[in-house]
Amino acid sequence: MKPVLVTGASGFLGWHVACVLQERGFPVRALVRPGSHVTDLDVEIATGDLRDPASLARAVAGCGLLFHVAADYRLWARRPADLYHSNVEGTRNLLNAARRAGVERVVYTSTVGCIGIPHEDPGNENTPVSLRDMAGDYKRSKFLAEQVALEFARENFPVIVVNPTAPVGDHDVKPTPTGQIVADFLKGRLPAFIDTGLNIVSARDVAAGHLLALQFGRPGERYILGSQNLTLAEILQILARITGRRAPALRLPYAVAYCAGICSTAWAGISGEPPRVPIDAVRMARKKMWVTHDKAQRELRYQPGAAEDALQQAVDWFRARPSLVHAPAA
Repeated sequence: MKPVLVTGASGFLGWHVACVLQERGFPVRALVRPGSHVTDLDVEIATGDLRDPASLARAVAGCGLLFHVAADYRLWARRPADLYHSNVEGTRNLLNAARRAGVERVVYTSTVGCIGIPHEDPGNENTPVSLRDMAGDYKRSKFLAEQVALEFARENFPVIVVNPTAPVGDHDVKPTPTGQIVADFLKGRLPAFIDTGLNIVSARDVAAGHLLALQFGRPGERYILGSQNLTLAEILQILARITGRRAPALRLPYAVAYCAGICSTAWAGISGEPPRVPIDAVRMARKKMWVTHDKAQRELRYQPGAAEDALQQAVDWFRARPSLVHAPAA
C-alpha cells in the first residue's frame, strides 16, 4: 500500500488525522518542519516546509493520498506576510507537487472561518461569503488558500475540502485558541466572558470526518465538520459541570473587549510577544460561529459525538499535563 502523506501531524488536528489513519491500517508519512516531531505515533517522517517546493516534491513522492492539514494558525503575527506565504502559497506548492507525483486524492483542511455566517440561521456550505467578510490575516489567508484548493479541483485534480469548526480534545499541545479556553478555565484565568458562540466538536470526530471525506466526498465540494452550536456562556457552564469549578458570571461588553484587544495587540507590536487578547480574535467573536453539518451527515455519513464529551476529553488531557496550563496571573 502506498503511504499517505499528512501535513500538520506534529500539530493538534493533523495528529488526530494521522492517528485515525494509522488505526485504519494506512501507512502514514508525516511532513514536519526541521526541529518538529510527531509524538506517540510511529510514522515515517519527511522533513520539509510548505514554502520549499523541493522538499514537498520529496515528501509526496510515492504517496497515493494526501491530507493537507497544516496551517500557520496564529491570530497575530508580527509579519502577517508569513501567514500568506505558508497558507496560500504553501497550499499551491503542495498541490502542484502532489499533482506532479500522481497523488490520487486530496483532502484539504480549511476552517469554519471560511463559511458564511448569516444573522439568524446557522451557516452552511452555500451561505454567501467573500474575502471582505474575513476578519484578520489568518482568516483571509485561509480563505485564499481554500480558493487555491477549489481552483485545483476545477482543473480536475481530485481535491475535497473540509471545514472543521472548533475542535477540542487530547494532544492539543500548543494549545489552540479553543483549547486555551479549557486550559484557562482550569487555572481560573477566565474572570469574565463575552457574548459569542462556537461550534464545538471532538478533534477525533473531525479526523474521522477527514477519512469519510476521502471515501465519500465529491471533489470540489466543501463539507463542514462540526457538532454542537453553543454560546461561550454555555461552554463555560459545561466546563463547570465537568470540573466542579465555578463558571464566571460577569459578561464583558464587546466595547470593553475591543479596547483590551487594541491595547494588547498594540503592545505586542512593540514587545514582539504575542498578545494575550489579539484584536482579530475579538473581531471574530462579534459573530457567533454557528453552522450546520447536515451536508456532511447526509453525503459523508458523518456522525459526531456530543460537545460535552469532547470538552471532557480536553479537560482530562490538560489535567494530566499541568505544565501546559498557564498559571493564574499575579
